[in-house]
Amino acid sequence: MAYDILLQKGNVLLARDCLTVMDVAIADSKIVEIAPSILTEANLVLDCTAKLISPPFVESHIHLDSVLTAGEPRWNQSGTLFEGIEIWGDRKQDLNLEDVKSRALQMLKQQAMQGVLSVRTHADVSEPSLSALQALLEVRDAVRDWMTVQVVAFPQDGIYRGERNAALMEEAIQRGADAIGGIPHYEMTREDGVRSVTQIFDWAEKYDRLIDIHCDEIDDEQSRFLEVVAACALRRQMGDHVTASHTTAFGSYNNAYALKLMGLLQQAKLNFIANPLINITLQGRTDSYPKRRGVTRVKELWQAGLNVSLGHDCVQDPWYSLGTGNLLDVAHMTAHVCQMTGMAEIDACYDMVTWYGARTLNLSDRYSIAVGNLANVVVLDVDSKYEAIRQRPVVRYVISRGRLISQVEPAQGEWLGE
Repeated sequence: MAYDILLQKGNVLLARDCLTVMDVAIADSKIVEIAPSILTEANLVLDCTAKLISPPFVESHIHLDSVLTAGEPRWNQSGTLFEGIEIWGDRKQDLNLEDVKSRALQMLKQQAMQGVLSVRTHADVSEPSLSALQALLEVRDAVRDWMTVQVVAFPQDGIYRGERNAALMEEAIQRGADAIGGIPHYEMTREDGVRSVTQIFDWAEKYDRLIDIHCDEIDDEQSRFLEVVAACALRRQMGDHVTASHTTAFGSYNNAYALKLMGLLQQAKLNFIANPLINITLQGRTDSYPKRRGVTRVKELWQAGLNVSLGHDCVQDPWYSLGTGNLLDVAHMTAHVCQMTGMAEIDACYDMVTWYGARTLNLSDRYSIAVGNLANVVVLDVDSKYEAIRQRPVVRYVISRGRLISQVEPAQGEWLGE
C-alpha cells in the first residue's frame, strides 16, 4: 500500500536542537515513518532537498474579533493603547456573528498559508450580546479539521468597570471558552485589579480552564500585577496552566525589583507571551528621549528557563494598522528589539513561535514531528532555523492532519543588468 505523502531529503527538525536530513512518510493523517531513505511509493512525493521540515507555527496571542478593521470607524492617530480601546469601543457596537466570523476565517486561512496551524485568540466579552465570543466559538469548531483554535474570554473593559462584566465573563466560560483572560491594570483601582486576578483563578479552578491574562500592558513601573498572578499560580500550583501576556511594565521596573520578581517567576513557572510588533508600537508613546522599547524582558525570561512564546496580538485593527499574520515577522522583530542576535538566541526566537508556543497552549504532548503524531508539518524554502529568521521565506508546503492544504511557489527573480 502506498503512503499518502512522502517528503524526501528534507532538513527535519525532530526536536528543537536536532536537525537531520530525513524522509518523512504520512498516511491516514499521521506520520508513519521517518528514515534516511524511504523506498515505499506514495501518492504525492515532495522533493524537500535543502528545505526545512518543521512543526507548524503557533500563534500564541491574537484578537481575531478585531482583525481587519483598521480605520473603522476612524484611524488611531495617537498610536496609543488607550485610543485603540476607545476606537474599538465604537466599532464593536456594530459587531455581529457574520462580521466577526468572516474576518476571523479570512485571517486564519491567511495564517495557515504561512504555516500557522495552532492559534490562541482572545474574544472581547464586554458586550451583553457576547457576539464576538459566539462567533469565534463557531469559527473554532468550523476549522477544527485543519486548525486548532483556543478562545480566551477576555474582558476588554475590565471585570469590575461595569456592573454586568463579571456575569458576562462567567457566561462566556460556561458557553465554552477554552481559557480565562483579564486586564487587571485597566481596572479602576489596584484593589480591583488584585480582586480580578483572584476571581480569574477561582473561575479557572471551578471550570477547569487555562488562564491567559493581559498583564501590566503599560509603561507604568508601578503596575505590578505580574507578582499577583505569580503568587496565585504558585499557591494554587497552576503555573503551567497560567500565562501572563505582554508584561511590558517589566521592562520599566528597576533592576533590584526585577531580580526579586524573577525568582518568584521561576518558582511559579508561568508561561509568558510577548507581542513585539505591537508592544514596540504602542508602548513608550509618552516618552521623549531616551525612549523605552516597551517590550518585556524576553531574553532574561528565556535565560532564566521560563517558557516564552510570541504572538501578533493585532493585525490591521485599531491598535495596529499593519501586519500580515506571518509569525516569522514576529520572530524577526524579536531578534532585533530584544537584542537576541547570538546564534542560540536567534534559534530561540524560532522556538518561541513553534515549540514554546505549543507549550503555552498546552499542546506539547502531540506537537513534534514523530512517528504516531498527527501529520502537522510545514516546509520552508530554507535549510535552517537561522535562515528562516533571516530570510522569512514563503512556506512552500503546509500539511495539516495529513492533508496538503497550501502550496506556494516562491517568486523568481532574474538579473537583467550588464
